[in-house]
Amino acid sequence: MPRRAIFVDRDGTLNVEKNYLHRWQDWEWIPGAVEAIKRFNTAGYLLIVISNQAGVARGLYSEADIDALHRQVDADLQRQGGRIDAYYYCPHHPEHGAVRDCDCRKPEPGMLLQAAREHDIDLARSYLIGDKISDVEAGLSAGVTPILVETGYGAQERIALPPAVLAVRDVGAAAEWILSE
Repeated sequence: MPRRAIFVDRDGTLNVEKNYLHRWQDWEWIPGAVEAIKRFNTAGYLLIVISNQAGVARGLYSEADIDALHRQVDADLQRQGGRIDAYYYCPHHPEHGAVRDCDCRKPEPGMLLQAAREHDIDLARSYLIGDKISDVEAGLSAGVTPILVETGYGAQERIALPPAVLAVRDVGAAAEWILSE
């Protein structure tokens, strides 16, 4: 039977927004994010990070740097009793790097669709949590229920939010809403 998933943006949603974050020493969890992850784990959702990582195309860091950061995030979460099931990221940018046109850079739904194929996910029973309209648009395009958080860029992005899309304070509030449904 297809599984339910929580797709979650990384920067500005799980961790404090810091431009082109790629080193563990710069990582800072948004308060309540680890607890939200653990609640989703306990409720049986797959937790999948989807993130645009244009710093690769801009030459600021490598895909190996992203993978190393994600290993550190996983180790920290494991120590705290939580887990992320998979990471998907887009290393492309429309103005930089070798690939400028792709279907994975949000607002395109490519990362969500790839994850759905690889993990047998029921998109209609899944959610996407993010801090940008591009996250919301990717979720809508993929057929998941998007939620905008007001952390990161979310407070500014809220003005462009489609009327039927929920906006909440942070990922903890998103967890509270999803798990009460």
